[in-house]
Amino acid sequence: MAAAGRQELAQLMNSSGSHKDLAGKYRQILEKALQLTGADQLESLKAFVEAMVNENVSLVISRQLLTDFCTHLPNLPDTTAKEIYHFTLEKIQPRVISFEEQVRHKVEKNRFRNINLLLLGRCLQYNVDYKLDTYLKIARLYLEDDDPVQAEAYINRASLLQNESTNEQLQIHYKVCYARVLDYRRKFIEAAQRYNELSYKSIVHETERLEALKHALHCTILASAGQQRSRMLATLFKDERCQQLAAYGILEKMYLDRIIRGNQLQEFAAMLMPHQKATTADGSSILDRAVIEHNLLSASKLYNNITFEELGALLEIPPAKAEKIASQMITEGRMNGFIDQIDGIVHFETRKPLPTWDKQIQSLCFQVNNLLEKISQAAPEWTAQAMEAQMTQ
Repeated sequence: MAAAGRQELAQLMNSSGSHKDLAGKYRQILEKALQLTGADQLESLKAFVEAMVNENVSLVISRQLLTDFCTHLPNLPDTTAKEIYHFTLEKIQPRVISFEEQVRHKVEKNRFRNINLLLLGRCLQYNVDYKLDTYLKIARLYLEDDDPVQAEAYINRASLLQNESTNEQLQIHYKVCYARVLDYRRKFIEAAQRYNELSYKSIVHETERLEALKHALHCTILASAGQQRSRMLATLFKDERCQQLAAYGILEKMYLDRIIRGNQLQEFAAMLMPHQKATTADGSSILDRAVIEHNLLSASKLYNNITFEELGALLEIPPAKAEKIASQMITEGRMNGFIDQIDGIVHFETRKPLPTWDKQIQSLCFQVNNLLEKISQAAPEWTAQAMEAQMTQ
């Protein structure tokens, strides 16, 4: 049946006639395909899509028939509809700028959340802002479908346009979507940097800026331990706004290189989004892995060396797993040291006392400044008198 349909479509593409007559004949072929079932239906519908995007078919007919085609898709089995959607997206890309009709009503109903509902094309005019807006909407739909790979592909397309756009609102939407894609792709440090940048944008509402800061903090906590994360922790710890966030306690412990126990993470774990609760290759959660690496890095600043057994007990994991993680961090240059497998000991690089002392003084000064600011807010008159008395001495 599918082969007969393809032959009929090929003959029709090479025939002549009025648009009305040709559209009617194509519609009859579509109706026949919809009456089929299983593999025959799938192949016939694919053949119909290929015909509609063929350059030999008038755009007037293509747009009209593709719109009709969209109205029938919700009635198909989910697996067939999803495959047809993705197939159509692939086929329509070379001519996507030419198509204006779309499946907007299905987007509004959000009936196919697990499918890219903008498949048959937002009307991609030659206007840069319109193209950029469309790519961002497609990327967001793919994120809702938990498909960050496809979302990243459309963000990459949008990145080629965003420098050409002067629409500040679209620029913000691009930055938000890009940060979300990085977050979903588990590129947490890059995502944290993007979210943190958004938290300073004056065009963004204050509550949204605080929300962006919260995402920056969460991504930083989930990131792999290392110099990049340490710098980001320092940036956030010095940002007074972070003190308003529920995860500030975890931030403080990480910045001050304190060991974090598993029972201290329950409240924070409940704040994470579903994709951030995924498990890694070794079966542990992203949060567990990040905290284990943090604790290992903290241990390297407390000890000159430690046995695998003691390290495992400290990290609350089996000794073999502790050895593996330590080895990986040393190999990747995220921790200085070496492993003596014969004696079963991890040796950490000797700490230089001066930088450590400087960091402790810096932390103390920061805490004192925070205390003074709180005193000035609670008793401004007393603070003014004390400052004046200090100046006259």
